[in-house]
Amino acid sequence: MSCAVSAAPEDPPGYIPYVPEPAVELGPRLHRLPVTAPLHWLRLGWADLRRAPAIGGFFGGCFTLMGLAVLMVFRHAPIYTLALCAGFLLLGPLLCLGLYQVSLRLERGEPPRIEDALGAWLPNVRQIAIFGFVLLILEMLWGRAALVVFAVSFDGMPDFAGSLSKLLSAEHLGFVVAYLAVAAVFAGLIFAISVIAMPLLLDRDTDAVSAGLASLKLCLTQPLVMLLWGMLVATLVVLAMLPGFIGLIIVGPWLGHASWHAYRAALGRPADG
Repeated sequence: MSCAVSAAPEDPPGYIPYVPEPAVELGPRLHRLPVTAPLHWLRLGWADLRRAPAIGGFFGGCFTLMGLAVLMVFRHAPIYTLALCAGFLLLGPLLCLGLYQVSLRLERGEPPRIEDALGAWLPNVRQIAIFGFVLLILEMLWGRAALVVFAVSFDGMPDFAGSLSKLLSAEHLGFVVAYLAVAAVFAGLIFAISVIAMPLLLDRDTDAVSAGLASLKLCLTQPLVMLLWGMLVATLVVLAMLPGFIGLIIVGPWLGHASWHAYRAALGRPADG
């Protein structure tokens, strides 16, 4: 008894087999980060601060003065507080650029200099300005949303007489919850598009859109790590603000240096990415 074995059909003449194209990765290649990576960034940032304490103290003093200015405006003219914060949203990242420059020079084995830190934004000034403008637009939208919350919650602009205790009283609980919810949405968005964007603009020849998308990609693909990093940053900043913003002298430059190491861990050196 014989078994007939059917031959495999031959390909027709001129047939070109389909070979799927390799997937194209959008944006720069990101390194996979362990969940504990933010703690390592803080250690590296602290080491940088100790190696350049004078420059760190200068930038920390600037952060402290910014915080004190916001507090004074809130006490005497609360309505202008959001406008002042909008300006600081642009000034803050520019100050951090100087700290990134310090970490970059330390990484290269070069002595950090205050003049290099102050002029860190000059080589890529156009793209940094574009990114700063995007941050300003988001801050303006944040301010508008906050004013809507005020309008819905109060009959006219409330007078808290510069007192946080009045603002946080039980009768204003609904307002506080809504205000914090709006703040969380906009702060989360700003964090997502800027967490590594500024150091990327400093370190590589890239544009503002690509830098923002790379930062957003990092947050979307590794949310747990970046959520932990955001919580650590927010917690340290709040603690630094409690004793009259004096803690920002240390915490401000510390987090600036640590943010550089967050960028470096995610993207590596330019030849690696």
